[in-house]
Amino acid sequence: MIRVLVAEDMHIVRGALVALLRLEPDIDVVAEVASGLEILPMARQAAADVAVIDIDLPGKDGLTAATELHEQLPGCRTLILTSLGRPGTLRRALDAKVGGFLLKDAPPDRLANAVRGVVAGRRMVDGDLALAAWDSVDCPLTVRELDVLRMTAQGYGTVEIAARLYLSAGTVRNYLTTIVAKLNARNRVDAIRIAQDSGWL
Repeated sequence: MIRVLVAEDMHIVRGALVALLRLEPDIDVVAEVASGLEILPMARQAAADVAVIDIDLPGKDGLTAATELHEQLPGCRTLILTSLGRPGTLRRALDAKVGGFLLKDAPPDRLANAVRGVVAGRRMVDGDLALAAWDSVDCPLTVRELDVLRMTAQGYGTVEIAARLYLSAGTVRNYLTTIVAKLNARNRVDAIRIAQDSGWL
């Protein structure tokens, strides 16, 4: 029996996912959570084989939680669900070592098959999305630049970002100037839009 944790903050969607998975004779939903912060402790407590994780979760996003699972609980595979079929998002998911990446509008039978594939050690990725990622442009920003831009998008000011990332305020301003230039953006807001539309954030 495949033990599954479902992480989705929208109650109706989570209920539908759980109901679909419980129709399968070889799948047992052993835990449900609504926040990214709950994933690792609950996966550990429930001894989950697979975590089916929405990419956009409160508290901690799905890819960050998937990375933590990969590092701290490698026996639990991850399957990311998203409504955003952007190639950059898929690249981030693969960088996070997720086992699968599935669009929420995929046919219902694909979910159970993806869970089975992931638990068997296969990478389960939506075919159209994989082709789009093949042709997509690589993100020109460094990991640190992405951290700074992500925090800017979340509404943190320069001083707050500096404190959280152990940088000086001047260094953060320099990063933001470099980010705007690299993305050919008009300003920080435009840089955030470009990065989000490309799936880099």
